[in-house]
Amino acid sequence: MSNVATRLLSMLFLFQSRRQWTVSQLSAELDVSDRTVHRYIGMLEEMGIPLYSERGPYGGFSLLRTYKLPPLIFTPEEATVLYMGARLVEDIWGKPFHDAVTGVTAKLDNVLPDDIRQEVARAQRSLVVMTSASRDYSPYHTLMADLRECMAAGRRVTIRYHSFSRVETERQVDPYALSFRWGNWYLVGYCHLRDELRTFRIDRINQLTHGKDTFELPRDFDAVTYLEANLTWQNQYQIAVQMDEAVASEMRERGSDWMQVSDNPDGSVTVNFEADDLNWAAGWVMSWGRFARALEPPALIEQVKQSALAVIAKYEDEGT
Repeated sequence: MSNVATRLLSMLFLFQSRRQWTVSQLSAELDVSDRTVHRYIGMLEEMGIPLYSERGPYGGFSLLRTYKLPPLIFTPEEATVLYMGARLVEDIWGKPFHDAVTGVTAKLDNVLPDDIRQEVARAQRSLVVMTSASRDYSPYHTLMADLRECMAAGRRVTIRYHSFSRVETERQVDPYALSFRWGNWYLVGYCHLRDELRTFRIDRINQLTHGKDTFELPRDFDAVTYLEANLTWQNQYQIAVQMDEAVASEMRERGSDWMQVSDNPDGSVTVNFEADDLNWAAGWVMSWGRFARALEPPALIEQVKQSALAVIAKYEDEGT
């Protein structure tokens, strides 16, 4: 433990966890001397904490049973979580939550002791969490605010939604949840056009209007469970690609959970990964140009060949 404030908080929690403590027990728990424990007890009493002592072989210090800790007492680590969590919400949600984040952090600044605020400031300088959206979602903040209101009121909405192929449909949707995943915002809701739960990309909603009909959120609905089951790719292809020596070091640096890299005697490396879409895998191979050669599966090799021939044909058609 790094400071007096943290140890005083810990001592209070110890007193609330068990009725009676001896000085030696407290010094062992806090890793301080008996003399320091007596000093801390004196500091708590000066703060108005109702401690009392019992003499004798079975005596010790106790906290008045009716005393409860004030609601806003945090360790430096807990306060850091609150500050960083608030900043993270503002980073993801943007302007709609700016005032709320400002209010929360201002209240924390007002109630936290100076030494804890200083520790939090140090932690925030050294612990940096950054989120990255795949696009600027500020044009959709009003739409997402409307969706939150409808979710809270259990009100059905009508949306005009375009798919990946740009086909637009009008749908009545019971909005259940909003989720930020893989850099994109999604709406999870019951689609009455398809008569099933569906996921909608927020940036593909062209228009939203409030309806008069209401809905009840199913008791067995769990947004996390649904998203994990439905926004997960089912990889069905085992990909192997040989990368030339010129890019071998870069491949080793890129090695991660989704890509395994193994060295070859000639200085090249072989990368192995799983994919759910051969089009994506072929595009990845093509993006490395002459430095990559597809090895497995045969369908990938053929697709890369056809893609390369198509590129050549495009330039031949232009007479270059």
